[in-house]
Amino acid sequence: MAAGHVPVLFNEVLEYACCREGAVFVDATLGSGGHSRGILERYSGIRRLIGLDCDQDAIDRATENLAPFKEKTTILQGNFRHLRRLLLEAGTQSIDGILFDFGISTPQLKDPERGFGFGNDGALDMRMDRSMPQTARNLVEQMTARELETVISSYGEERFARRIAAAMKQAIAHDPRLSTRELADLIFRTIPAKFHPEKIHPATRTFQALRIAVNDELAVIAEGLDQALELLTPGGRLLAISFHSLEDRIVKNRFRDWAKDCTCPTDLPMCVCGGKKRLRILTRKPLSATEAELRENPSSRSARLRVGERMN
Repeated sequence: MAAGHVPVLFNEVLEYACCREGAVFVDATLGSGGHSRGILERYSGIRRLIGLDCDQDAIDRATENLAPFKEKTTILQGNFRHLRRLLLEAGTQSIDGILFDFGISTPQLKDPERGFGFGNDGALDMRMDRSMPQTARNLVEQMTARELETVISSYGEERFARRIAAAMKQAIAHDPRLSTRELADLIFRTIPAKFHPEKIHPATRTFQALRIAVNDELAVIAEGLDQALELLTPGGRLLAISFHSLEDRIVKNRFRDWAKDCTCPTDLPMCVCGGKKRLRILTRKPLSATEAELRENPSSRSARLRVGERMN
């Protein structure tokens, strides 16, 4: 493991990766390389592991963590929405397994310069890839209050989206350097105390919404999953870890559609799509952290793992 980094659902990922001899496996969200290292240690017959991440800091950590396996690993910087192109450039047209671990990593969350959290004060950034031009602050400045309300409501599922959006627009107009902690405090005051969530900070949903919007995360997930299925060889496995309902819904719906023989509307009298089942779902319900893992790694509380196997 990388120092201080605990991958979520680690044992479950190793169990379901099930890498065969000579396999090419892709870690599409490399992070610090914890899952990848575990897979390489458990499945010594892997021919090649390809790790992707759009965050240069993560790539630096993973490169160090995977150094003992450098002859088997290829690490690429890029967003998995470009999965097919990135793998083609690396000389790979098909794969035998792939892991997606959506959301943000602990090092990203704890780094005040990244602006993902509010435990430490920092700038409103929230970019996974710091070469991207638009930060969270830019987004708040450029959007109307109505547009911002839609983002917070849709991506954060926040009932007080209108109040929060109006307060944010007023605050950032007064002080364009509004920081993460100042924003969190503003949201804390804006939501009536009796409606504060019991287990999370009142600002959590709004921060999630801004992060999703800045990084276009939901569209990226859909595009990455679609490409992954096409790249998988028969028997290859697709593992996806989600952390909130919006992510999990995309994975669940994709898996459900791929596991159908026919995708025609139910009101058609006969099948016209000629659809074939492309995926066998291996997890009837998503897997979640055990009590032991929750004690060791509380951040795994909301993690959900779904696994499917590519059919002929």
